[in-house]
Amino acid sequence: MPSYNINMKLLFVHDGEKLKEDNQGTYYTDGSYNQKVWDRYLDIFEDVSVIFRKDPKIYDPEYAKSKFEFFDKERINFIEIPTLSTSISSFLSINQRVKMERVIKDSVIQCNYLIVRLPSHAGNIAVKYAKKYKKPYLIEVVGCPWDSLWNHSLKGKALAPGALFSLRKTVKDAPFVIYVTNEFLQNRYPNSGKNIGCSDVTLTEFDDGIIKKRLDKINQFSNQQNLVIGTTAAVDVKYKGQQYIIEALSFLRKQGITNIEYQLVGGGNKKYLETISKQLGVEEQVKFLGTLQHRQVFEWLDQLDVYVQPSRQEGLPRALVEAMSRGLPAFGAKTGGIPELVEDEYIFSNTKDYINEICRIITSLNKDVMITQALRNFEESKKYDKQIIEKHRSNFLYDFFESGKKETS
Repeated sequence: MPSYNINMKLLFVHDGEKLKEDNQGTYYTDGSYNQKVWDRYLDIFEDVSVIFRKDPKIYDPEYAKSKFEFFDKERINFIEIPTLSTSISSFLSINQRVKMERVIKDSVIQCNYLIVRLPSHAGNIAVKYAKKYKKPYLIEVVGCPWDSLWNHSLKGKALAPGALFSLRKTVKDAPFVIYVTNEFLQNRYPNSGKNIGCSDVTLTEFDDGIIKKRLDKINQFSNQQNLVIGTTAAVDVKYKGQQYIIEALSFLRKQGITNIEYQLVGGGNKKYLETISKQLGVEEQVKFLGTLQHRQVFEWLDQLDVYVQPSRQEGLPRALVEAMSRGLPAFGAKTGGIPELVEDEYIFSNTKDYINEICRIITSLNKDVMITQALRNFEESKKYDKQIIEKHRSNFLYDFFESGKKETS
């Protein structure tokens, strides 16, 4: 699809991402920002700039190619903002905060349109200046700050009410909003403008061979084998919840159930989860696989028996939808959009009973159940067909574009 107007500049803002660079000057992003994501904006806006933080580490080219997504700096302009959260000193640094504000302000002034992903500190600043300079803006609501802060720490609990109120106010007044859920985020952060529920997850492959392969794998499963459960998420973010599955493994081990292996895919420092695994005596059952490229994730999913999304904070989790598209039986926490994807029987609560509930789900997974869930999840994942979702999103982005032209004419 050709660009609608090559003279219209789009600024995209999100400080949840860090741009990565190798020693040859090539840029990369994590899997949530791949070329398919950028194409949805480049189809409408020829001139696209993004505001991200930057990873200070310089990567080996071969490692970066195998782990990250290529970022085409010939087509997209990168604008760096300082990182404020790596230490108390940098967070409190007035110079860093002033620099961030100035960079975002100048970038908003120079753009014609603004798209921000929230929650993000940089996004909030960008919206403030979009209003001040009357720039057309659109918000993508991709997560819940209440859940992420409340489940982070005591300090997080103190900050959660303010973050909840702030995002509600910002979203309420926005002229255009895209939610990644169908119900959860809309109910918690309602909007009085134009809005749609449109997942950031898009799938392209629904070959019946996938589900046939999955059913064959389930039918060949033996009680003498390990039941392999997996999660895709950063391993150093506590609200991702991998520790809850590790606790459940320990509980089951005390009951003599030891044939369960838990595989974790995701970047970050694994020390916290490793320590828990050792303390609970299940370190041999927990395998850390590190970061995988997007295509490698699908290959890994095909080797699993069950997928679990134990997060205490989510929008609509891409990893869970992708697992379902491989015919994987799945379960998850009663968080964000997870209950929109998984049947009630396979949802565990975020209360003190969660370990018992996780154990109940795991021990209920016989062949008949797994076959039923494999078929159900494969069909459910078809709702995220790329052609359907991207057409819906593209029409909404085009309405945003047209509305902005009227405002600036």
